[in-house]
Amino acid sequence: MDSPPLSSVPEGPSPGFLVWRLSMKWRVAVDRALAPLGLTHAQYSLIGSLLGMHTSGVHPSQRRLADHTGLEPLYVSKLARSLESAGLVERTPDPADSRAVRLALTDEGEAVAVRAVAAVRELMDRLLAPLGGAGGAGTESFVEELTALLNEPSHPEEQP
Repeated sequence: MDSPPLSSVPEGPSPGFLVWRLSMKWRVAVDRALAPLGLTHAQYSLIGSLLGMHTSGVHPSQRRLADHTGLEPLYVSKLARSLESAGLVERTPDPADSRAVRLALTDEGEAVAVRAVAAVRELMDRLLAPLGGAGGAGTESFVEELTALLNEPSHPEEQP
């Protein structure tokens, strides 16, 4: 397969490059905001999601939490074990499925998660200021566009 001539390659950064750069910028910012709480961005994605799910009455398995966060199941297991060691998460066998492990925040984990969510919300409002802040119309449009991209299958075998 021939490469397109250089004259037909668009100038400037590609959308993929911009998404990657933005995700790296935001990940670093979240890591810095959470450092005083002793959390990384990945740990936050787990305990923040657990907090939201528990608030909705959902007590997820590791697998369901992996599906929810987009993290690999093996990585969620590793994160859950480290958060369990830190006293923030409890891992218990699922009574309905002996192969599954259910996750729950401890009291300390819930307190840390609430503080972490507040810190990240404040950060996101600052990062989204160019779009009108977290509640701005520009942010709403941005979220709709990102959601459309995330809902698009990335591999042909994911087609419905």
